[in-house]
Amino acid sequence: MKLTELLSSINPIKVIGPAETDILSLTADSRHAGEGAMFVAMKGVTVDGHTFIPSLEGKGIAALVVEQLPETLWDNTTYVVIENSAVALGHLASCWYGHPSRKLHLIGVTGTNGKTTTATLIYEMARLMGYKAGLLSTVVNYVDTEAVHANQTTPDPLTINGLLARMVEKGCSYAAMEVSSHAAHQHRIAGLKFAGGVFSNLTRDHLDYHKTVQAYLEAKKSFFDGLDPEAFALTNIDDKVGEVMVQNTRAARKTYSLRSMADFRGKVVESRLDGTLMSFNGHEVDVLFTGRFNAYNLTAVFGTSILLGWDMEQVLVNMSRLVPVAGRFQTFHSPDGSVTGIVDYAHTPDAVVSVLTAIREVVGNRGRIITVVGAGGNRDKGKRPIMAKEAARLSDIVILTSDNPRFEQPEDILKDMEAGLDTPELQERSTSITDRREAILHAASIASKGDVILIAGKGHEDYQEVCGVKHHFDDREEIRKALNAIGS
Repeated sequence: MKLTELLSSINPIKVIGPAETDILSLTADSRHAGEGAMFVAMKGVTVDGHTFIPSLEGKGIAALVVEQLPETLWDNTTYVVIENSAVALGHLASCWYGHPSRKLHLIGVTGTNGKTTTATLIYEMARLMGYKAGLLSTVVNYVDTEAVHANQTTPDPLTINGLLARMVEKGCSYAAMEVSSHAAHQHRIAGLKFAGGVFSNLTRDHLDYHKTVQAYLEAKKSFFDGLDPEAFALTNIDDKVGEVMVQNTRAARKTYSLRSMADFRGKVVESRLDGTLMSFNGHEVDVLFTGRFNAYNLTAVFGTSILLGWDMEQVLVNMSRLVPVAGRFQTFHSPDGSVTGIVDYAHTPDAVVSVLTAIREVVGNRGRIITVVGAGGNRDKGKRPIMAKEAARLSDIVILTSDNPRFEQPEDILKDMEAGLDTPELQERSTSITDRREAILHAASIASKGDVILIAGKGHEDYQEVCGVKHHFDDREEIRKALNAIGS
């Protein structure tokens, strides 16, 4: 591609050198920059790409995109000075791949909880409606029906646009993607054209990165601020910041709710552990999901489907055909059916409350709730005591354990969690078992008929990260084995 074509997608402050240069590759990773490459030097959270420029001398770099010129300029290299390299990379990546987001109906989903479920169900709904579709999510990416491994919630701009381009090539008309707060703040979605955006909720999370809840909110809000006037912004007005999220958007504002008058109104009619009777704008549908948090996710999916112009009657039929996402309120049973296990990704205080409330609404006083929960290492420490307190408050028994300790000692994390158990009542209900496998086995060993065991925090993840190494560990495998051991 000619450099002039790429430059047309950004607004350089200055260009030094020939603009008709041929660009053979585009990268922000100096390790991949070689002959004919355009290297974008980005100032990241921990690393500044500008520091790697000297190591590229003599490699035949065709163009350097920089926020500040290096002291020495090389012959036969064009220098493009830009205000923000991260923003520029998004637009350059989009141009490099032929602006694929303009050729799809791309829906972005953001919020603390519910992103994966909502984005995945929008993708599934598109397929049920007879369209080819793509998905970018925490669990897995899909190019039509081809699964592509996901390394992070929202990938870098080159990966995003590369996947979107593959979706276009495969004939996809729609795509859904999770938009994390990190991605919005780091401009990974710059240059993308969204047909719509969905907001789920906002609770405490990622404060190790954003530092304050306000900064976290503003990162999420920036996604809606950047939507085009032709797009829609669908927000949960039951959330305290639901209207704040869309107050400055240029997109058409639409609302969904379980409690208030809204454009799209969901209602829980009857709850069970294996499903819920819901109504959407007055139309009753039996769905294979449990809990008010899932009712919100489904109402968002219903609203998105209608805003995309799909036939309401067919959408309602397909709502009953949607199935839960792996590791999201996924249920398992002992061989005799007496004990139920639930694996859920809930890893924030609010998510833990939502899942436990959903279980209690169904179980009532007919059985006990035994919760196994931990907190990740090298992440927001402030939520640890809150999670433990909420888990103990809403469970009959809580077992605190490890959850990706990373570079921290598991015992130190458990001490932080135990600090939230500030009353004798909460302390009496809890125990700490460092080994997660042992914690799950213990939960099953003390379970009686009618009890429900919640394994919270990891969901679909199939590893435990300890000292930088990922060891295979899958809560779903462990709860199956533990339940099968009951009565044997």
